[in-house]
Formats: sequence, structure tokens, C-alpha cells
Amino acid sequence: MSEEALKALNSMPGLEGNNESFCKEDLSKQGIGIKAANGNIEELKSKSSASIRPLVNGESSNPVAEVGSSEVEYIESENLTDLEDVSSSLKTLLAGLGSKDWVLVCEALNNTRRLAIYHREDMLDILGDVISLLVKSMKNPRSAVCKTALMTSADIFIAYNDEVIESLDPMLLQLLLKSSQDKRFVCEAAEKALVAMTSSFSPALLLPKLEPYLKNRNPRIRAKASMCFCRSVPRLGVEGIKAYGIDKLIQTAASQLSDQLPESREAARILLVELQSVYEKFTDLPTTTPEDPEKGSWEDFCQSKLSPLSAQAVLRVKNVSREGIVSSS
Repeated sequence: MSEEALKALNSMPGLEGNNESFCKEDLSKQGIGIKAANGNIEELKSKSSASIRPLVNGESSNPVAEVGSSEVEYIESENLTDLEDVSSSLKTLLAGLGSKDWVLVCEALNNTRRLAIYHREDMLDILGDVISLLVKSMKNPRSAVCKTALMTSADIFIAYNDEVIESLDPMLLQLLLKSSQDKRFVCEAAEKALVAMTSSFSPALLLPKLEPYLKNRNPRIRAKASMCFCRSVPRLGVEGIKAYGIDKLIQTAASQLSDQLPESREAARILLVELQSVYEKFTDLPTTTPEDPEKGSWEDFCQSKLSPLSAQAVLRVKNVSREGIVSSS
């Protein structure tokens, strides 16, 4: 191509501008793509942050629960402070306990504890309804609600004692179930509530409530019930044991010696040692036979009240205990 032809080609109008416009248009398109990409990233961030909810006691909360408090605190009874407005708290208590917002339920449960500790008389009129809702919270699958309800039951036992014995059955079942499960912090709260129960109720009223659970199909429930039974019997005292029937107590303990779980067997052994101690110390307990005015030995008494195999197992418990005492001394 001649030099003149090249000059003519370069001098064509708009060619240089077209090249520049092409470049700008291309960059503009790329800019749009970058903006779109940035927009997508922001959208993803927004969605991601919306899906992240605050943790409450290690659990993800729902959006409703975020209103108010995002954390439920487990407060020990001795650290609970009094309510500022008792009247207002009483009016809203049942609504709070029945709320679908689990954080509000936990707050209401803690208010129930405060009322039981500081204003027990004021809650008497609604106590039956409170206990019904409390049992519902014990069944709640959310651990935070369940544990707070278990802590509440312990405070109610301590505050009201035998006044709530008629309402105990549904609570007792839940306490035995929760103390038998694998969630450690729920299990511990249930066990503390069971200890509060055995120390708060009159044993003569509590033991008949526990007896059916000693034959429960669930071995863990039997074990927890055996431990409660064992803790309650010494609180009867000698007169209470006589009234309840030492022979009946021995038969109950003997039946637990062959139980599946070691907790049941150990509770039975402790109880039998206690019963033998009571039998041997006091001379006015029942004799082996009505015809014999003198009280027989512990061995004679067991053989007269139990089957040969059960009597042998019971007597062996004491022998093992004595051997352990001798070897440790």
C-alpha cells in the first residue's frame, strides 16, 4: 500500500474516536458487572447476617425471642433479688408462664421463684395454675426453659412444703424423667430439685408418692426414685418408721437389691443398714412373732418377713458393711 493510501486511511473521520468509544463502552460494561457483583455480595452478606441469631445459653434463638433479652441467666436462689412491683408481677405472671415467647416464659419462671421466696402468701391463690404451667415448661424441648422450670420447682418445694403435696405427682414424674436424661446441666437441675423435694415434704406423705416409681419399667427412673426413697426414710424417725411399718420398708429395700442399676442397689443397701441400726437400738419395735414377747435378732426378723433368698441377700448387706468398716478402721 502506498504512503498516500495510509495517510488517507488514518485521516478517515471518526475512526480514532470509535476506537476510544469502544474501549469506554467495554470498560463501562465491565463496571456494570463489577457493580452487579458487589451488589450480589452485599445481598449475600445481608442474607447471611439475617440468618445468624444471638445464642441464648448456647442455643440459637428465634426472631421473636430477640425482642427484649437475648440471654437467659440461670440465677441461684440465694442470688435472686426481690421484685420491684409485686402487684404488677402477680397480674402478669400466668400470661408470662403461658407465653409462646420462650424468653418471656423464662422471665416469668424467675419471677415465680422470687414470689415463692419473698411473697409466698401472695401467690397462694394462683399456685395451682402456676404449677400446671410449670409442669408444661418442664416438658418444653428447649433446655433453657426446662432448666429454669426445674429450678423453679425446687424453690416452690422449699417455700410451700406439704401445701403442694397434692400437686406433686405431675412434677415428680417430670423430675424423675429429667434427672434420668443425658443433658448434664438439665439433669443436675432436676437432681437438685429432687433433693429439695425430699428435704421439704413430710416423709410420711412423700414415700407413698415415690413407691410406684420403684417399680417403673424405666431402670433410670427406678434408680432415681430409690435414691429419693432412701433419703426420705431416715427423716421419719423411729416413731415414723414404726407407724409406716419397718417390715414394709425392709421388703421395699430388699426388692431393690436385685435391681438392674447400681444406684438402686446402693440406695437399698444404705437403707437396710439404717433400718437395722434402728431395729437394734430400740426395744419397742415389732417382734418377730406375736407369741414371742421378746424382740428377736435382726436375722430372725428378716427371715420372718422375707423369702429365704431375700433374707439372705439382706443379711449379707450388713455383713459386707461391717467388713468394710473393719477393713477401713
